Amino acid sequence: MKLVLVESPTKSKSLQNFLGKDYKVLASFGHVRDLPKSKIGIDTENNFQPEYIIMQKARKVVKEIKSSLVKADVVILATDPDREGESIAWHLTKALNLVPIKNKSKSKKEKTYERVVFHEITKDAIKEAFKNPREIDMDLVDAQQARRILDRIVGYKLSPFLWKKIVRRLSAGRVQSVAVKLVAEREKEIEDFIPQQYWSITALLKKTGDGEFEASLVGQNDKMIPKMGLKTAQEIEDIVKELDGAEYKTVDVKKKEVKRNPLPPFTTSTLQQEAWQKFRFPAKLTMGIAQKLYETGKITYHRTDSFNLSSLSLDAAKKFITENYGPNYW
Repeated sequence: MKLVLVESPTKSKSLQNFLGKDYKVLASFGHVRDLPKSKIGIDTENNFQPEYIIMQKARKVVKEIKSSLVKADVVILATDPDREGESIAWHLTKALNLVPIKNKSKSKKEKTYERVVFHEITKDAIKEAFKNPREIDMDLVDAQQARRILDRIVGYKLSPFLWKKIVRRLSAGRVQSVAVKLVAEREKEIEDFIPQQYWSITALLKKTGDGEFEASLVGQNDKMIPKMGLKTAQEIEDIVKELDGAEYKTVDVKKKEVKRNPLPPFTTSTLQQEAWQKFRFPAKLTMGIAQKLYETGKITYHRTDSFNLSSLSLDAAKKFITENYGPNYW
């Protein structure tokens, strides 16, 4: 039996349906190890070495995984392909004492692992991923560890300082403190802004026959008028008087074809922006919905800044479009 470990129970059910009876898929319910809550948990004098423990809420899950591990020939780590997923996979190897399959010894008690990644939960994508296992990407793991260590150092060191100097219950963070600074700087720019008055002139003109259109004044006496070039009401009055009774002609009409490409696939940020603009969904709600859609195989992985699509998803899109709309639309 091959034991497959993922983060969420929904994802585990989807994979179990695809993999069949030779595999057992279990969920870790997120991270199983973290820094302790009772202390900073980072040795700042020893290259910022973190001290990890199995979290209280994860102990029951780890125990259940260990009991299934006894009958497993190999453990397949199928957590998400981002840095959090890679970190969860790495922490599982430490919590379960797993070794890479290439380093397997003759000991029967030793349990080995493989790492697989996929960006969409479809049968073909999973089949391809399981054919091409890889090692854990320690660059991604280290990126997550650096982020977590910074979170802890900033929170533990700065928050008490804020309580002492400003007011209790204030918090500081790796992201929120920088964001507050950016907001404060922008607010200062707004306060320091000196508004300038400027004018523009627009005429409503009737076509020969039916219809009308608007035309904006952009130049005078063969000279272009800058966007903020008309600064007084007197200038406007003088120009309007000059235009009074004038004859208006369309001297040139330019027509051109414009090719408009479809918008690129969503990234994490553009998905959140669009969900807010269209539905007023906050980011947390958007990502929760996207997570469920991903785990049930409806969309590709949603935590990404890449526009690239896999060949599997492109083939599926091509098939759908050509079958429903014809080959001219692909």
